[in-house]
Amino acid sequence: MTTVLTKRADFLAANKGLRNARPGFVLLTRPNGGEGVRYGITVTKKIGNAVTRNRMKRRFRELLREALPSQGLENHDHVLIGRAGGVERDFALMAEELGKALTRAAEGKGDPARGRRPRRGSRTGSRRETASTTARPQRAHLRCASSEDEGADAPSQDQES
Repeated sequence: MTTVLTKRADFLAANKGLRNARPGFVLLTRPNGGEGVRYGITVTKKIGNAVTRNRMKRRFRELLREALPSQGLENHDHVLIGRAGGVERDFALMAEELGKALTRAAEGKGDPARGRRPRRGSRTGSRRETASTTARPQRAHLRCASSEDEGADAPSQDQES
């Protein structure tokens, strides 16, 4: 029997498993420790408005309802992530692609790891921090130069010569 993933932690755990990308979707699979065949569906706002996203989720639900009992991996979580071309794609073609993705996952084959970009504003060293670090001394230099021009108390280098 297939059950639905509802907890965010389950979706995040599936993201660390095998990844099989197809033109209309990405299939993530990961062992779930004897919980049976479970599935989840994710469609982001990048895909379209609520009507479009719900239509895509209904199509994915039907695809999984047909494929998982026969081709699903036992004791694994299956997560389908919608891609932009998934709404207009032919249903039979998507069913065929899902079958191929499930076969690859059963063989333990996934797509090669792609380089993921760090999030904006990550706490590790980013370009932004490096740029601001190099910009600070320049600003301090400019401030000193401008205060000298205004006749501040700082001795001028021209007078020392």
